Amino acid sequence: MTLSDRLRELGDAGKPGSREVQWSAPRPTGAVDTGPLVARSRATESAAIAPGDPARPRDPLENMKRRTQEALFQRLGSRLYDSKLSERELREVVASELSDVLAEQETPLSDEERGRLVALFTNDVLGYGPIEAFLADPSVTEVMVNGLGPIFIERDGRLERTDVRFLSDDHLRQVIDRIVSAVGRRVDEASPMVDARLADGSRVNAIIPPLAVDGAALTVRKFSQRALSVEDLIGRRSMTPTTARFLDACVRGRLNVLVTGGTGSGKTTLLNVLSSFIPEDQRIVTIEDAVELRLLQEHVIRLESRPANIEGRGQVTIRGLVRNALRMRPDRIIVGEVRSGEALDMLQAMNTGHDGSLCTLHSNTPRDSLSRLETMVLMAGMDLPLRAIREQVASALDLIVHVSRLRDGSRRITNITEVDGMEGDVITLTDLFTFDHLAGVDAEGRALGELHSTGIRPRFTERLAAAGIELPADPQALEPLLAPTAGGRA
Repeated sequence: MTLSDRLRELGDAGKPGSREVQWSAPRPTGAVDTGPLVARSRATESAAIAPGDPARPRDPLENMKRRTQEALFQRLGSRLYDSKLSERELREVVASELSDVLAEQETPLSDEERGRLVALFTNDVLGYGPIEAFLADPSVTEVMVNGLGPIFIERDGRLERTDVRFLSDDHLRQVIDRIVSAVGRRVDEASPMVDARLADGSRVNAIIPPLAVDGAALTVRKFSQRALSVEDLIGRRSMTPTTARFLDACVRGRLNVLVTGGTGSGKTTLLNVLSSFIPEDQRIVTIEDAVELRLLQEHVIRLESRPANIEGRGQVTIRGLVRNALRMRPDRIIVGEVRSGEALDMLQAMNTGHDGSLCTLHSNTPRDSLSRLETMVLMAGMDLPLRAIREQVASALDLIVHVSRLRDGSRRITNITEVDGMEGDVITLTDLFTFDHLAGVDAEGRALGELHSTGIRPRFTERLAAAGIELPADPQALEPLLAPTAGGRA
C-alpha cells in the first residue's frame, strides 16, 4: 500500500459509520480557527450540548437557570463565605435574594417551576452544584470536571462520560473556592494549583487559568463512607487470604514496608488496610499532604502539611513534619506519600530505631521504586554518593508491596518483594509473591490471575520468630514459602 492510499484510507475513516476522526486540509497561513470559539460560545449560551454531542431533550429552564445564576452570584458576593452566617441563615439569604432575582425575570414561572429553581439553586449555591449528585453516589469513585465540558466519572474502574456540566466559569470557580476555603487553602491567579479535601476525606485537586488553558479543571477522588477492610480487599480479589495473613505478620513484626504503584492503583487504600494490622497499644503518627488515612486505632496523631500563604510564608512541608514526628515518641510513622527530600529523613528514621514504618511511593515496578528513592534522596540537597544512598535504602526497607490497576479496572497486589541487601553496588530483591498475568480473562473481560507464592523462604523469617510472630503454617498455601531455600534469589 502506497502512502497516498494510506492517507486516503485515513481520510475515509471520518465518514459516517466510521469511528475515526476525519482528516481535514491544512488551514491557510494567517487563517483564524473560530471553531472552538463558536463551540464554546454556543455551549455558554445554551448551557446544553457542545457541537458534535449526541442530541438529547433540552430543559426549557436551562437558559433561565444560567441568567438567574449569574444575577444571584452578583447579589450574594462575599456573603457566600461569611463565617458569621450559620447554614440556616445562609439558606434564608439565598432564598430571599433568589425570590428578588426571579421577580425581575421577564419569563413567567408557574409555582412548580419556581419551586424547581429554588431547590436547584439551593444545591448549586450552598453545595457543589452539578457534581453534588455524583459525590452522593457510592458507586462513583472519581469525578473529573474539564472546564465547561461534560463531566466525566469513574465507576468500577472505568471512565464514563455524563451529560452534566457546569453552566458558567464563575459557577465552577465558586464551587472550587468553596471547597478549598473550607480547609484553609486558596486558589487564584497567583496560586493556580491547589490540593484540598472534602469533609468526608475525599481528595480534591483544582487547577485554574492561566495554567488550565481551556478553563478550570477539578478532580475529586472519592473515598467510601467507611474504610475498606482486609475482608473487603479479599472479596474484591485485590489480595488472597494467604497474602493477608502474611502481610499481617510482617506489619506486627515491625518490618519497614513500602507500598508502590501507579496513579489510582489503590496505594492509599492498601496502606490503610496495612495500618489496621498495627497493635492497639502503639503510638502512631501519620503524615500526609491532605488527610486521607482512616486509622481505627485509638492512639493516632494525624499531621498535615501546609502550603505557603499569600506572602509566601508559613509553609510546612512533609519533610518538616517527618523531622517533627521523630520528637513525638512514635512507635510507628506512616507517610501518606513520599515525593521528594523527605525520603532521606524517612530512611534515616527507619535506620535509627523507628521500625515498622509504612509509606507509599509512585512507581511502575518494585525495582523502579528503588531508583525513585535514590532520586528523591538527592532532592534533599545532600551530596551523597550513590552507594551510600543504596546502602541506606537496603538497610532501611524490608518489604515492597506493589499494586497495579489492571485493564479490567480492578486493583490488585501484583508483587510482594523482599529487599535482601547489597551485592556489590546493586540492591538485590526477591519476589515472594507474584501475580499470574498469563491466566487471561473471563467472558466479561475480568482478569483471572491470582497472587501466588514463589516458594522462596524470606530472610526475615527468623527476625519475626525472635519477635514472637510465626508466619502462618497453612500446609496448602504457605508450606512452600516456609521450606528451605534452594536458590532462585535474584
